[in-house]
Amino acid sequence: MIVLGADSHKRSHTIAAVSAATGELLGERTVQVGATGFAALVGWARELGTERVWALEDCRHVSGSFERFLIARGERVLRVTTKLMADSRRRARARGKSDSIDALAVARAALREGLDALPAAQLGGPELDLRLLVDHRESLARQRVALNNTLQWHLHDLWPELRLPGSSLFHGTWGPRVARRLARAEQTTRVRIARDQLRRIRELTAALKTLEAEIAQLVAHIAPQLLAEPGLGPLTAAKLVGEIAGADRFATDAKLARAAGIAPIPVSSGKTNRHRLDRGGNRQINATIHRIAITRLRCHPETQAYIARKRAEGKNTKEAIRCLKRHLTRRLWHLLQPPHPETERSIS
Repeated sequence: MIVLGADSHKRSHTIAAVSAATGELLGERTVQVGATGFAALVGWARELGTERVWALEDCRHVSGSFERFLIARGERVLRVTTKLMADSRRRARARGKSDSIDALAVARAALREGLDALPAAQLGGPELDLRLLVDHRESLARQRVALNNTLQWHLHDLWPELRLPGSSLFHGTWGPRVARRLARAEQTTRVRIARDQLRRIRELTAALKTLEAEIAQLVAHIAPQLLAEPGLGPLTAAKLVGEIAGADRFATDAKLARAAGIAPIPVSSGKTNRHRLDRGGNRQINATIHRIAITRLRCHPETQAYIARKRAEGKNTKEAIRCLKRHLTRRLWHLLQPPHPETERSIS
């Protein structure tokens, strides 16, 4: 078995081939990004051995095209998080940093973690569309918040007595009222800037509403079973589906929990037997499941009973919520498996 570690960049990719049995470097190659370079890499890799696996650093904004090229040609592709690669490079004997060193670090990080433990890459489907839509919505929402913050200061400078709730300009009657007041005011530079910012906030709000409707429709088509779960609305479900990118990539719910940084890490020694919080993994999945847990804890009686039982066992609230997140990860993994189960026992 040969492991091909890839260090991807915008203009070039460097590949290091390593023997899975010995960890020995068998060769390396650097090519320009594009179909010609990718084809040359695949041909070179096939000459090295019939059993091979590609380990790509998980930087999909630069490695996505190469990843899709490999999968379309029947190659097995694994994703290695940047944190694992960084740890491998720190432990390496070779000092410094280069594309060759990084590619070798990716391959050896994949070997150290285990080829069956890393998530496999797959061609983008509706989950990728959903992730792109969610990311675009979040980007527009950040722009709207930044505009609103600046506009609030302009309005305070113009009319210090004016009191506006934080998000009042996004919806309701405050926006039109402020627009009319700005139109009647003397058209100084500050007033003209405020009017332009208010107009852009309105445009962003309309775009966000359109995106949210499209996301809700796509989620209802891809994962309608999630929408029936307490604590999951369309946006939360969309974030979860887009970030997981296919729960069947994970052989067990434990592997999904580890990838999301939800599975506790053992830190036992001698007579001490305990676990600590995992601060690694995909923090977007982790944060989404945390929001689901907090929402269910607020309004779902069965979840409240579950937390009460954990508290009775001697756990504090944070520890009980961590247990709940692990339980929810198991449930979500089952719900997202194809074919989707019709029913599953709720928290008891």
